[in-house]
Amino acid sequence: MTEHTGTNSAASGRYDVDLAIIGSGGAAMAAAIEARRRGATAVVIERGALGGTCVNRGCVPSKALLAAAGARHAALTKPFPGVPTGAGDVDLAALVDQKDDLVSFLRQAKYADVAAAHGFDIVDGEARFRDPETLEVDGRPLRARCYVVATGAQPHIDGITSLEQVEYLTSTTAMELRELPASLVVIGGGYVGMEQAQLFAHLGTRVTVVGRLAPHTEPELAAVMRRVFADDGITVIEEHAATVANLGSGAVVTTVSGARIEAQRVLVATGRRPDTAALNLPAAGVAVDDRGFVVVDEHHATGNPRVHAAGDVAGTPQYVYVAAAAGHVAAANALDPEGKRTVDYTGLPAVTFTRPQVASAGLTEAAALAAGFSCECRVLDLADVPRALVNRDTRGAVKLVADAGTGRVLGVHAVADGAGEIMLAATYAIKTRMTVDDLANTWAPYLTMAESLRLAAGLFRDQMPTSCCA
Repeated sequence: MTEHTGTNSAASGRYDVDLAIIGSGGAAMAAAIEARRRGATAVVIERGALGGTCVNRGCVPSKALLAAAGARHAALTKPFPGVPTGAGDVDLAALVDQKDDLVSFLRQAKYADVAAAHGFDIVDGEARFRDPETLEVDGRPLRARCYVVATGAQPHIDGITSLEQVEYLTSTTAMELRELPASLVVIGGGYVGMEQAQLFAHLGTRVTVVGRLAPHTEPELAAVMRRVFADDGITVIEEHAATVANLGSGAVVTTVSGARIEAQRVLVATGRRPDTAALNLPAAGVAVDDRGFVVVDEHHATGNPRVHAAGDVAGTPQYVYVAAAAGHVAAANALDPEGKRTVDYTGLPAVTFTRPQVASAGLTEAAALAAGFSCECRVLDLADVPRALVNRDTRGAVKLVADAGTGRVLGVHAVADGAGEIMLAATYAIKTRMTVDDLANTWAPYLTMAESLRLAAGLFRDQMPTSCCA
């Protein structure tokens, strides 16, 4: 293990290390950094590629390819008639190589180099609990004062008959293709399915989505995305996929109503589940729920006081920034027997990187009502946002959810170009308990998409039209 001068160095030789962390993604790295800041020794154990889901199979590669696909789509749609643009066939292999180069760079710069800078080791190997106090790494015992399980989650396939008959894609394998399929059926209309559908459609593939589109999005905004997908030439069939059959040259997906969709390839994006079987968690006295997620309390502690868990494996919202926050909390509480730290989810933002983006912060209208608020909402069409007008793209809307009695902002939801950028301000507004009057009275730079927050807040006063900045 790496030498250091910390005060908690493996409890004076009783253990090999203070904190052993299984996994190397956002939660794991945050846990190791937290340990080192506290003067404790730490080791990260990874059986696969360093960096976990985000850098290898999720955020980074998907957004890199989405940016490329978006550039092609913008060239084809020509929003400004006076500027000639065009786009030819796509060299998917070249895009994938470029994506892989970025992944390799970030894996080194943001994971390997960070571990070296903070002074903790990364060990390759399969981790498995021998008993409540001992971990094995490729059969070799490792005794730590405490442990953090941060192994993430993988694409989950369930409930589709005969799927094993076809060589189906997941969001992981789809981003490894070297040739663009002529046609594609995406099973699942959630954020992964939406991003993958638009990615391939904007590169030139004929795409059909089977499943409810944007199921967790405010209904007014989900309706916008249905129109966007129609504009993009993406067919959406909002039914469950029942069966998949091999056609030799492709596959056919049949829905519960009997609709049949033929395509060259099938991509399944129906959710993610943790793969914890190899960890031998029962030997450690760590329970999992019926979907396989590690059961933790609000402090990220399991039933074994020496084992905490963080990130996607613990069933928390599946965003890398949530995993990182939870990793810090799990490590702090694991190393401090009296630790009672928690993650504050107030104003939690989320972004789906479609074009336009779908983004949210805080509570939906339904969640606010379920929480007992008497809420009031306003929806601003992007046709009333000057930035959208000059961009010549008014597809979208902004919805504010507020407490009817106090005017306090409870949630902000948007479909817009750069909607994700709006959510930082929205999160600040929610966390600081701003009211809609506060938002309406706050400076907003003109001709920015973020100005839509001020304009939407103004609708709570009256719904008369305004004059530019007025």
